[in-house]
Amino acid sequence: MRIFIAGLMSCGNIPKEEKIAVVLGRGRPMENGGGGYDPIIAEHHPFILESFFYADADTERLIPYYGDFLLDSGAFTFIQGKGDSSNWDEYVERYADFINRNNVKKFFELDIDSVVGYEAVIKLRKKLEQLTNRQSIPVWHKSRGIAEYKRHCEEYSYVGIGGYVIKELQPKDFEAFPAMIRIAHANNAKVHCLGFTRLSDLSKYHFDSVDSTAWTTGNRFGYLYEFNGKTMIKHDKPKDHRLADSRRVALHNYTEWIKFQKYAERCL
Repeated sequence: MRIFIAGLMSCGNIPKEEKIAVVLGRGRPMENGGGGYDPIIAEHHPFILESFFYADADTERLIPYYGDFLLDSGAFTFIQGKGDSSNWDEYVERYADFINRNNVKKFFELDIDSVVGYEAVIKLRKKLEQLTNRQSIPVWHKSRGIAEYKRHCEEYSYVGIGGYVIKELQPKDFEAFPAMIRIAHANNAKVHCLGFTRLSDLSKYHFDSVDSTAWTTGNRFGYLYEFNGKTMIKHDKPKDHRLADSRRVALHNYTEWIKFQKYAERCL
């Protein structure tokens, strides 16, 4: 399983130039509790998911250095009501231009079913694929029905499952994951579950890939992640204490998730 780290460029706790140094492996390893970098970054190109909504010139600059890259359409931002939705055609054209300019091979459709309806999503998907001359990754939502999921798996080499982060999918729905994964694999398709990093379930549901922003929540809410060789352990900050250095926490959590990322690819 590939666990893609999401939210790197949008994480506000690390200055942008430090983020770039982290990805390129040009930071100094930790010395006497200082610095904040780890040799693991220089040894392995990370698997990264970034949102087109937040993409900039530095995003484009870093793509060649990633071990694998997934480009999200920014749909989650629009579902949250944070983006300007005045011109979807223009947005898709800019999205396609970014994909073509950077030779992005894996990119998600604009799955804004809850905003514009599924029929409009289909039209936007077709336009995106015509402009890029490539298949997008359709993102199945529960409202589309299982028949549409099967159609995605028959027609596409990579499919997504959405709705976990926005709680459209509840724990009782997870029982369908094994069957859905089997359907995809029977059609030689890979399946990515967006935002799904319930640590207790990663070894239970054998998705081909997932993504996580969990490393960013640690420095926001005050806890450290530690990779123990098999999974991630979360250490809460002492009660009634505040973080002394959120930047160092963010860098630490990032490096620990990189270690878990490499373990997951071998063992999950």
